[in-house]
Amino acid sequence: MDHHDHDHSLAQDIQTMLDMTLSRRQALRWMFASAAALPLSGCGGGGDSGGSTLSTTPAAAGTGTTPATGSSGSCAVIPEETGGPYPGDGTNSSVGGVANALILAGIVRPDIRASIAGATGVAAGVPLTIKLQMVNVKSSCASLAGATVYLWHCDREGRYSMYTSGVTAENYLRGVQEADASGMVTFTTIFPGCYAGRMPHVHFEVYPSLAKSTSAANRIKTSQFGFPTSMLSDAYAATGYSASVRNLANITYATDNVFSDGTALQIASVSASASLGYVATLTVGVSL
Repeated sequence: MDHHDHDHSLAQDIQTMLDMTLSRRQALRWMFASAAALPLSGCGGGGDSGGSTLSTTPAAAGTGTTPATGSSGSCAVIPEETGGPYPGDGTNSSVGGVANALILAGIVRPDIRASIAGATGVAAGVPLTIKLQMVNVKSSCASLAGATVYLWHCDREGRYSMYTSGVTAENYLRGVQEADASGMVTFTTIFPGCYAGRMPHVHFEVYPSLAKSTSAANRIKTSQFGFPTSMLSDAYAATGYSASVRNLANITYATDNVFSDGTALQIASVSASASLGYVATLTVGVSL
């Protein structure tokens, strides 16, 4: 069981970065790296992960690598994991009755930081962009356009919207996205906190189509992914993550009750960007 105890231009990049809720030391580190990354011949056409100061592959977690895809057609189905006690997909109840984010107006969205459907809370924290590449293991790892992902995670205090005391009326950090023509789904969110007993992680369910994503009965995969341990201390140096620093000191992937059996397919690659914060990328193999 998933335990939970409680609760462009350089100038534009710099301004965005300074507005982030990051420590001053971390912000300056990203600023200088962004300047160094600019080509000497000009400033045009920067990509999403430009200004990278940290690029960590899954192997840095000491447990595995991103599954290979491409011409070799080599990939694997991501392991099935528990949705935990806070799925918000209509399969269990919270204090207000059945908790079902899947049927909320506006739940199909790329930016999941704010609550919707009449709730007004906004999750604060280090910016994180999540990119999941959906591939079909049954079709030589071909990009799985149209597959739909429902994704959720805790806030920087370790609380789950719709369930945890203080945020039961909120539904932030939950959202649904349909894979584009290249099989990619992208979410704009904040870096999740580390609460007692678990490594930092993100939950998700995969549905065969957007039309079928309104009912948990149609999900074809439930899983979780984590982050390389080498970058967690840097992320948690930011304002608001002090509890995460303490909790992280008492947990490892080897002792985590979900990831202790291995994380070879479940550790995202992470890079740092002055304009986007962290960018986490993972290939998700499903059988469809």
